[in-house]
Amino acid sequence: MEENQFNFPTEEIELPSKGLLYPEDNPLSSGKIEMKYMTAKEEDILTNQNYIQKGIVLDKLLQSLIVSKINYKDLIVGDKNALLIAARILGYGKDYAFTYNGEEVSIDLSELENKEIDESLFERGKNEFEFTLPSSNVNITFQILTHGDESKVDQEIRGLKKLNKSASPELSTRLKHILLSVNGDYEKKTIRDFVDNYFLARDTRAFRQHVKQFQPDITLTTAIETSDGGLEDIEIPINLNFFWPDVTI
Repeated sequence: MEENQFNFPTEEIELPSKGLLYPEDNPLSSGKIEMKYMTAKEEDILTNQNYIQKGIVLDKLLQSLIVSKINYKDLIVGDKNALLIAARILGYGKDYAFTYNGEEVSIDLSELENKEIDESLFERGKNEFEFTLPSSNVNITFQILTHGDESKVDQEIRGLKKLNKSASPELSTRLKHILLSVNGDYEKKTIRDFVDNYFLARDTRAFRQHVKQFQPDITLTTAIETSDGGLEDIEIPINLNFFWPDVTI
């Protein structure tokens, strides 16, 4: 008796970065990732209480769905966001409803588009970019964080909070990992000292706005009509319910 063979359908997902940030020998440099459709196995992941409590359930989901032979830690955050949207569409369809200010909002996820990037600002295979801080005129270079970088940031923040439970080190810690050099100095000690003591608030604001506009990502906002007939852009909530509205946390 022949054993049944099941071929799982897959889709090729275009990455917002177009692969420009990854070294040429990295499979992600192709700018595409193959993902499979969700099965009961992935629904088990979504309800795994251990993963939920650790805050890693969505990462475990994506790792299960990605068919391409990649190192998940290499994914930049914007590319990972695009994969989350693709996973939701492949798993439960393109229609997504959520509540905002007491009103139900329904959107078509397939209409979300990758942000347009100026490819002339990217050197293929290089994840380092220049920026001059407008107030202090300090020249810095920075990187777009990967999932691996984000994990290091989260780990450092947890450690700092253990030492001082009232501390709120999220912003400064993230900046220390984003910055690669200050006025040509690549020493980690110099970068940390600069962030803690010399990075002006007006400069951090300008820099964060620049990174938000600059980095490859998928558009995670939608326009809704306000009570006065105008339009308001709101963030699309992505949490466990995004993938499975009936799931209980």
